[in-house]
Amino acid sequence: MRAVVIACFGAVEGLEIRDVPDAPRATLDRVRVRVRAAGLNRADILQRLGRYPAPPGYSQEIPGIEFAGEVESVGEKARTWKAGDRVFGIIGGGGQAEYVTLPENHIARIPDNLN
Repeated sequence: MRAVVIACFGAVEGLEIRDVPDAPRATLDRVRVRVRAAGLNRADILQRLGRYPAPPGYSQEIPGIEFAGEVESVGEKARTWKAGDRVFGIIGGGGQAEYVTLPENHIARIPDNLN
């Protein structure tokens, strides 16, 4: 998959689009989401500057904590979502990639009246 990667700390020139390892498949109560949009907030800027490490277990190289997209697949214990559901959510990092995998209770439905 492709993602925004912090190649070196500093200005936006330190960001690159790269091929990175794919997001994990959805297992247990997790969902895998195809990201269609990602936010850019202060935490992402601080991470790019080298002043805000992502929480343990999240990508230190791929910024992004806000995202929106569609559920691609769900784990066997996920009960709320199905493939194709339009969702948005928050993740500890890695949201500026083509896919994210996270617990199903970290996302919410995008209302039908929003494009």
